[in-house]
Amino acid sequence: MFDQTQPMFQAACEIATVLRDAGHTALFAGGCVRDELLGRPLKDIDIATDAVPDEVERLFAGATVAIGKSFGVILVMRNGLPFEVATFRADGTYQDGRRPESIRFTNAREDAIRRDFTINGLFFDPFSGDVLDFVNGRDDLATGIVRAIGDPAARFRDDHLRLLRAVRFAAVLDFQIEPATADAVREHAALLASVSAERIGMEFTRMLCEAPRASRALALLRDLNLLPVFLPEVAALKGMAQPAAFHPEGDVWTHTCLMLDAIPAPRDPALAYAALLHDVGKPPTCVTEPGDAPDRTPRFPGHAAVGAHMAREILLRLRRPGDLLESVVTAVERHMTFSEVKNMRPAKLRRFMGAPTFPMEKELHRLDVQQSHGKTDLLDFLEEKQAELASEPVLPKPWINGRDLLELHIAEGPQIGRWLQHAYDAQLEGRFADRDALLAWLRTEIAE
Repeated sequence: MFDQTQPMFQAACEIATVLRDAGHTALFAGGCVRDELLGRPLKDIDIATDAVPDEVERLFAGATVAIGKSFGVILVMRNGLPFEVATFRADGTYQDGRRPESIRFTNAREDAIRRDFTINGLFFDPFSGDVLDFVNGRDDLATGIVRAIGDPAARFRDDHLRLLRAVRFAAVLDFQIEPATADAVREHAALLASVSAERIGMEFTRMLCEAPRASRALALLRDLNLLPVFLPEVAALKGMAQPAAFHPEGDVWTHTCLMLDAIPAPRDPALAYAALLHDVGKPPTCVTEPGDAPDRTPRFPGHAAVGAHMAREILLRLRRPGDLLESVVTAVERHMTFSEVKNMRPAKLRRFMGAPTFPMEKELHRLDVQQSHGKTDLLDFLEEKQAELASEPVLPKPWINGRDLLELHIAEGPQIGRWLQHAYDAQLEGRFADRDALLAWLRTEIAE
């Protein structure tokens, strides 16, 4: 158990030793024990103790932050690393679906049974090397089961975010949700609406990016009635038919799931969200040609622009970071533009390829075609163009600036911008050998 040479383990043991030498119990708790038993990478170590918060602050004076003192949680810094040190507690009733109204400090057994799932209710004694299991968590780890501790309905009524956490653990660990626990999630799915958008966004991003198959996370969310609560736009992709000539794989939901699964975990959040949302505009823009129902071919005019607007609303709602939001919205808006690249003027093509988001957009396009009709001619064309431009920037520094135009007697205002673009397009298209030749041409054009 645990790599004893790892700095995080050593620092955690030092904290535990200080607590033990002061007469207290100190155990590693929760996710670190679960991940260690599963052979997963160690992200952090939480420490549970019978020392009350005031005593923890006294023992580690000058190295603590009272991040949740009213719930018994003190952050302790050791060797530059942060550790949550929490007093064993039992929770009173919950009224807001997030926090107990009261707590009392107690022992390890009672602390374990107030936690969410059996696989998260384990403790490790760093001195004896023993795993303390009061909730049969090791059995569920061995069989790959996510099971609520005690009454599943009560666990979800206490903390509504646990509804999403059940899905995240099942998807990320590739476990099954125990039937009674799954039934309780399905029955109480509507409670998720009371959870803050930011907490939902963080949980969903983790399952989208960390699950071996993101499609399984989406399927669980849909099957357990959670997806319509916070992402009805994505739930609407299920059953949205597409033209078989372009999408032999099936409906928009199937296509989206295939794209997500083709991105190796851990997935880049921007690419994952772009894949998830690139066709989110199809349901509201769907039209069908006249004719008998079996022969109707669905079309989605303007779905990229509509989808970009929807993607912005979704990512704002989920409180995702601004840079991620802008990258995803741009990718969704431009993903159909790839069909035009062979007919673009050189300047427009270079502008398209020079966008900061282009590498991610190109990967999105690769996923899009590979998980549909399989035609890669546009990718091949773009990669040839990139090879041609390998020795120079796709968007080089402009030869002409605003001062040049003022000297050519162009008045300040919108005309400056139009002439700058005109000049830069000519430069990008290679119509002139150097700045002097371009400037001479501009002087003639402006004079005329």
